[in-house]
Amino acid sequence: MSGAVAGRCGVFLFWVEVEAGGDAAAAAGGGRAPPPPPPAPARGETRGEPPGATGPAMRREMNGVTKSRFEMFSNNDEAVINKKLPKELLLRIFSFLDVVTLCRCAQVSRAWNVLALDGSNWQRIDLFDFQRDIEGRVVENISKRCGGFLRKLSLRGCLGVGDNALRTFAQNCRNIEVLNLNGCTKITDTTCTSLSKFCSKLRHLDLASCTSITNLSLKALSEGCPLLEQLNISWCDQVTKDGIQALVRGCGGLKALFLKGCTQLEDEALKYIGAHCPELVTLNLQTCLQITDDGLITICRGCHKLQSLCASGCSNITDAILNALGQNCPRLRILEVARCSQLTDVGFTTLAKNCHELEKMDLEECVQITDSTLIQLSIHCPRLQVLSLSHCELITDDGIRHLGNGACAHDRLEVIELDNCPLITDASLEHLKSCHSLERIELYDCQQITRAGIKRLRTHLPNIKVHAYFAPVTPPPSVGGSRQRFCRCCIIL
Repeated sequence: MSGAVAGRCGVFLFWVEVEAGGDAAAAAGGGRAPPPPPPAPARGETRGEPPGATGPAMRREMNGVTKSRFEMFSNNDEAVINKKLPKELLLRIFSFLDVVTLCRCAQVSRAWNVLALDGSNWQRIDLFDFQRDIEGRVVENISKRCGGFLRKLSLRGCLGVGDNALRTFAQNCRNIEVLNLNGCTKITDTTCTSLSKFCSKLRHLDLASCTSITNLSLKALSEGCPLLEQLNISWCDQVTKDGIQALVRGCGGLKALFLKGCTQLEDEALKYIGAHCPELVTLNLQTCLQITDDGLITICRGCHKLQSLCASGCSNITDAILNALGQNCPRLRILEVARCSQLTDVGFTTLAKNCHELEKMDLEECVQITDSTLIQLSIHCPRLQVLSLSHCELITDDGIRHLGNGACAHDRLEVIELDNCPLITDASLEHLKSCHSLERIELYDCQQITRAGIKRLRTHLPNIKVHAYFAPVTPPPSVGGSRQRFCRCCIIL
């Protein structure tokens, strides 16, 4: 919400408290979410009419508000704001409010209850920051209230929601486009069958950590949700190549696919993706341990629009992947290959020379890379913002010097992680002084870094966050002998 609108709404709500008296003050006070508002008629119904009734109550006015709802604002309603502002404008103001505020407004008066709970105000609902311990019936009531207005719903972390509630939801909210069910562990393939049957406009679906999901869900989605662009099935470890094959044949427009922790996936699954998903932009394969060069090379050759690839923990991949990315994916912006210990300077040289739009690189525990990789990144990757080199034990001050003098240093580089790089000294901090955009640096267990070096860095970059650890200067003497025992940190410092 813009500042101007927020200001107007603040005055508006204060006016309501004054005019409505004690009830309004109770509704807005305390800073806590109020109890659920009293039941109001569903869209197109009036109190005392059975669901589905037709007649004058169903006649529509502006913005989808029924005539009967306008008639509720009679001369007996003493609130000045209700007399001065058109009901369409009130409804428009309500459309900017969040879930908590709408519920409070619904308790001000009967008329406001109708407007605040109008389906047009509930096109986007995220219960994660509001209330997660909800039961299925709450989702059912939301779906009946919002109906076809609802476009985006997040039930992330709502452990009590199951298949029955989501079937009712799918039947009532057929225009849903974005649905987040991350962590809803009760749901099964039955939910995806319902979505497939009723929600053909679905574009984004998050099923991460829904561990009962199997290949049957992916088959159902491919048949009923052809517009699907983003799917997250991370940690759904029952999914295999057969499910991926069914999915991509029906959802060829996929742009983002998150398969983190799908440990049964093999190269064959990636070959199906490469053959059927030319629009793919984001792919996450973290800890898919069976993936090798063959599968990822197919992705690179078939998905030329790829901008983000996470293959962290895929320890079987080699420089062949970096060569394939450099040759086929020039738009690559994010590469995460932590714990891929077979990657070397040769591969990263090819990548840097061809992928000039790189912004984020996670090279943690790529233990074979040296300063040569940093030299190539400093020359060819002017947009680099985040770089993780943790546990890259061959990196030295000279590599950081080139990075600090590179094209990305002055205006772009924001985060650099150097944990457990034993050859890094205070000289590296001197080289980073010119990185005016640097916001954070990680230095845990960089045992040649001193407090004095960090202090000097902060004189040039006063807002930088430095995360480091220093062992006690004077460790206790060993028991039973005169020889003192020092940890490695204390010896160096």
